[in-house]
Amino acid sequence: MTTPKVIIRACRDYDVQKIRRIVREGLEELDLRPKGRALVKPNVVASGDLFPHAYTRPEFVEGVLHALKDRDDGMTELAVGERCGITVPTRYSFKGANYYEMFDRVRGVKAYHFEEVPQVEIPLYHPGRLRNSFFTPEPVAKADFFVNCPKFKAHPWTTVTFSMKNYIGIQDDRHRLIDHDHQLNAKVSDLQYITQPRFIAIDGIIAGEGRMLTPTPFDLGLIIMGNNQAAFDAVCCHIIGLDPKDVEHIALASERGFGPIDLDRIELSGDVTLEEAQSRAEGFRKGLIRVEDYFADTAIRAYGGRPPSETHAYCWGGCPGALEEAIELLRVFDKRTDEKMPPLHIVFGNYDGVIDAKPDEKVVFIGDCAEFNGNIADRPVQIRSQYVDRSQKNPLEAKNDDIFKKMASVGANMWKNRNEQVIRLGGCPVSVAEQVLTLVHLGGLDNPYFDPNLSVDFTSCYLSSKTRTALKRLAGQRYHQTGPTERGRSRPEQNLPPAGAATPLEIS
Repeated sequence: MTTPKVIIRACRDYDVQKIRRIVREGLEELDLRPKGRALVKPNVVASGDLFPHAYTRPEFVEGVLHALKDRDDGMTELAVGERCGITVPTRYSFKGANYYEMFDRVRGVKAYHFEEVPQVEIPLYHPGRLRNSFFTPEPVAKADFFVNCPKFKAHPWTTVTFSMKNYIGIQDDRHRLIDHDHQLNAKVSDLQYITQPRFIAIDGIIAGEGRMLTPTPFDLGLIIMGNNQAAFDAVCCHIIGLDPKDVEHIALASERGFGPIDLDRIELSGDVTLEEAQSRAEGFRKGLIRVEDYFADTAIRAYGGRPPSETHAYCWGGCPGALEEAIELLRVFDKRTDEKMPPLHIVFGNYDGVIDAKPDEKVVFIGDCAEFNGNIADRPVQIRSQYVDRSQKNPLEAKNDDIFKKMASVGANMWKNRNEQVIRLGGCPVSVAEQVLTLVHLGGLDNPYFDPNLSVDFTSCYLSSKTRTALKRLAGQRYHQTGPTERGRSRPEQNLPPAGAATPLEIS
């Protein structure tokens, strides 16, 4: 392959025409012209006034879309697609991010809400894969010119979320949570076999530090562009003083042939040098804080036991990080969260230490792999692991539990155990939403899903999403598997199907 290039450009504000010019010049420098089905994938995990720095801003995407039009070489479709945070309709996140108004301004742009479209099974053949296939939305599988537009952010599970990590949004809820555990970095690396972007442009104008859903704004003033994800993420890592070899999914993808991460094998360009970018990013706070340390000065005492892994001592990709995001989300909605929260003990994984809980303090074991055998408040307690090995999990049997089902199940569990000191919350992983709802019940907190300022729009988007999905199914659309598309040319050869591979089957 040719030497990958990463372009670092200065941009201090969200001026659409300035972004358009910078991105167009990036496309010209990389000699890229979109054709066929062009798909832009932003990061809109959460949006709106309460999450102002969690998503790729609409002005940024608008500038990218105009630049793609400026370089049009026969596009048959220009679309933007995303699956936002699970249990929340993507329509709601798009609305909160003002994407629909942006689509109207650009004109001719199609919006894909990935949970509403057919899901396509992509077979995997490479050694070390977590499973033999992944599911992805049909627009991703059929894209001829895939453009990745992530947000420059820290992440509590994977340290950072740049280009590669943005791929979590190319799966719907059912498949997204499978392997979203201590093997999350391996999952992100495996997702790279689905497709590779022809072009990457990251919104680093105002970056997000520390968190994923509720990051602190960091005035970085950069637009970074490139044509290779491994090289791109490596440069972003170096900008914040992080060795990309220390980010598991980036290092693993590079080892598998997706691109170099050594700076001497990457061409750098732009009007900002790497040294200047590093100076701008000085003090940027990354992710990865153990749950015990995160809650050290709060009413919650957390205990991080070992996950069911021979190589991982802590579950960075699962339930502990979700608890950290849950409490941050609740702090946004209820300013008295920490004041209201009673003394609470939360246990993850196989924990063999002391749980120093008083008789009137609740102890919650979170996750299928939670395991404990000892005394709590002078009473013997045994919690057995319910973990099911990933080899026994069939993606075709994955369930899609929406937020209302989760509210019902968590509420029923809390009511059933209202007089018990020890509570078990099953799942692998237990999602942010479920942990939010659990803390709401235990702390008497304001339920964000009942916020009167949000509930009308949320319910409207929820019903619209459910109705449209149901109508499509009634119209006879089927989930199916496709053969090779343009994406096949950007994947390492070891993932290509062997000669004589069976013809893919349709799956309803």
